[in-house]
Amino acid sequence: MQLLELSAVDLVTAIRQGDITAVQVAERFLDRIEKLNGPINAFLNVDREGALSRAADIDARRKAGKPLGPLAGLPIAVKDALCTADQPTTCASKMLAGFRPPYDADVVSRLRQADAVIVGKTNMDEFAMGGSNENSAFGPVKNPWDFTRAPGGSSGGSAACVAADMAPVAIGSDTGGSIRQPAGLCGITGLKPTYGRVSRRGLVAFASSLDQIGPMTRSAADAALVMETIAGHDRGDATSLADAVPRYTSMLEQPLTGLRIGRVAEHFGPGLDSEVARGVEEAFAAFKAAGATIHDVELPHAKYGITTYYLVAPCEASSNLARYDGAHYGHRAEPGRGHRAETGRGHQAASSGEFESPLVEMYCRSRAEGFGPEVKRRIMLGTYALSSGYYDAYYAKALRVRRLIRQDYLDAFQSVDLIGGPVSPTAAFPLGEKTSDPLAMYLVDMYTVGTNLAGIGGISFPCGFTKGGLPIGFQLQGPALSEPLLLRATDRYQQLTDWHRRRPKLPA
Repeated sequence: MQLLELSAVDLVTAIRQGDITAVQVAERFLDRIEKLNGPINAFLNVDREGALSRAADIDARRKAGKPLGPLAGLPIAVKDALCTADQPTTCASKMLAGFRPPYDADVVSRLRQADAVIVGKTNMDEFAMGGSNENSAFGPVKNPWDFTRAPGGSSGGSAACVAADMAPVAIGSDTGGSIRQPAGLCGITGLKPTYGRVSRRGLVAFASSLDQIGPMTRSAADAALVMETIAGHDRGDATSLADAVPRYTSMLEQPLTGLRIGRVAEHFGPGLDSEVARGVEEAFAAFKAAGATIHDVELPHAKYGITTYYLVAPCEASSNLARYDGAHYGHRAEPGRGHRAETGRGHQAASSGEFESPLVEMYCRSRAEGFGPEVKRRIMLGTYALSSGYYDAYYAKALRVRRLIRQDYLDAFQSVDLIGGPVSPTAAFPLGEKTSDPLAMYLVDMYTVGTNLAGIGGISFPCGFTKGGLPIGFQLQGPALSEPLLLRATDRYQQLTDWHRRRPKLPA
């Protein structure tokens, strides 16, 4: 039995039936991590001892005939933006280096209750701000298909570890495409659920009205299995939806006959790579052959998506990250000599290069040392847009445009069930190619930010490869709580194609 080739569904079944032990499964994936994490850098922390202990307990309970959870023995990697009481949670930032939360995120608690085996925490763009995973304070993640290329971000470590068979499942978070874009660039399946479908409690906040947690897997069937555990109402999250969680796995086999998929002509304009366009058009053709119909739809305000997102998200980030000041937890700068300069009005003011007090000096130096360049850029952008005299011109206007973008989707879903198209303008790009041009980096999310701004669901999956052997991603977007349909449509496509079964050539 080739463990690395088994799906998450097959692994859970084999462990439950006693065909293989949870310890054997954990050891195989942990050994794989030990071999490949050096060159790929997908994990920031690996809990080998804890994972093997958990797996041994599952095996003992199975032998004793005791009940097991629905994910019993399944190794899962967790993005390092989710709190874990038994492992550090750093958000790939010097600001939180070594920080160990006092509690588990709701998603982590649900995984543990389902008897999943959490093997470690994955690398990411610092505080989830980035599209290439090059903003990590602990080094970039390499794309398993080509180590010279980016895996996408911000959940790049989660995508890379699944693509490299270091874990069959990983958990990511998606604020503007951070699950779907790296899934597309790494050739795996990534689901961004409807806002509120999965609790955000314990997810270190980037932009609270946009963040959402979801699974990153090999297939839609595996994602459906995980969603049955992590979705559901959480009284500790005021934005959590109370709707009952369906049996996603039992809804996959329905045919696609009658399914209406929208195609947005604007998504195929300037900026879209020709090889990506070819793969996406072939995916549309495959859906049509499976019984779906393709219809032209319009999203008139989609062209304002990037601008809107990069006002709303930094404004929320500016507020959320204000708590990191070195006083309560996280990085604290070494004490220095503060300077108290008196003004003519009796107030204290800092002279050039000095600080008005040791406390102000500690705050300023802690934030300067703890945050990386991209995080600082977004904090400053958000603070500026929220400042007196600019709030109405920038943030308030962005919120109005966000409402128009949401209405575009609502209108489109009157005539189609789902909207399909590219997940990213290009396949995986070279590391370093966009780091000196923030706008070019932001544009990699041009097809994904609308999903978050509208609060709806989206899924990406491989639909082909470039001539250079890089995965091409396809995205489906659906109305609120359309996860059953998104998963079913993706599963039917994956039963007719084998793109999701392709593996990068890596050491065994």
